[in-house]
Amino acid sequence: MSRRRRGEAIDGVVLLDKPVGPSSNQALQRVRRAFNARKAGHTGTLDPFATGMLPICLGEATKTSAFILDARKAYRATARLGVATSTGDPEGEVIREAAVPEPNEARLREVLAGFVGIGEQVPPMYSAIKHQGRPLYEYARQGIEVERQPRPVEILAIELVNCEWPDITFEVTCGKGTYIRTLAEDIATAFGTVAHLVALRRLWVHPFEGAKVFTPDAIEAASEKGDTASILLPADAGLADWPVAVVTRDQARRLAHGNPVRVEEASEGLVRLHDEEGAALGVGEHRDGQLYPRRVFVRPDPPPA
Repeated sequence: MSRRRRGEAIDGVVLLDKPVGPSSNQALQRVRRAFNARKAGHTGTLDPFATGMLPICLGEATKTSAFILDARKAYRATARLGVATSTGDPEGEVIREAAVPEPNEARLREVLAGFVGIGEQVPPMYSAIKHQGRPLYEYARQGIEVERQPRPVEILAIELVNCEWPDITFEVTCGKGTYIRTLAEDIATAFGTVAHLVALRRLWVHPFEGAKVFTPDAIEAASEKGDTASILLPADAGLADWPVAVVTRDQARRLAHGNPVRVEEASEGLVRLHDEEGAALGVGEHRDGQLYPRRVFVRPDPPPA
């Protein structure tokens, strides 16, 4: 098989099963190289020790990544009670130890249930949140503690999966911006002890519940065989539950040049843009009787009808 030329314009979404070890960016670059894609981005960082679904956007699909970042997600986490670390995970130094209460699953389920709903979290120091233009983890690595304001988070569901004391495993479905490390620490506090995560797996990112994920090895093998069609999802796959606005060639041309087009009886809000053949054209917004371009995919200008 002949190799594709360097930096091919490939558009689509790949559902990577991130392994333990690499950072999200390292995993992203491995996928980008496998597809020889010019441009790539991921939709929500997973820590090096974490595994699971990491949607990778290639080419024009990167224009949808900000919308996927806001999507709800589900995780399976294992926390070790009695030991707190500087990072809230296995990579940090032990900073505190505390007695672990006697096993009491009924009490633990009660504690977990108390986190369901809208609450607040103080972001961890080992996070990418910016303070004065620098990510918090840079301060943390220098031993500097920065005051952080609580942020609203939403826990949609949480369930105890297993207890192998002092390790507890739970599954959580949550809204954007939820730090599972911090959630585990808060659960431990409510239970009368401390904790850190020893394992974390992202089960899914909406709207990819139940979708197949692919290991880096599987993606590279498929690329070598020239068989990536079953791996590469459409460029707007991350917006699959959005309504679709079908536009004509002339309307597509106008939208691509930043101009709105008039529509009839459309509900206001964000939509996926498709042409009459069903190809994805980007993201638009219905407003005041017109369809406005929000993030338009770059495609060859269609010839006149």
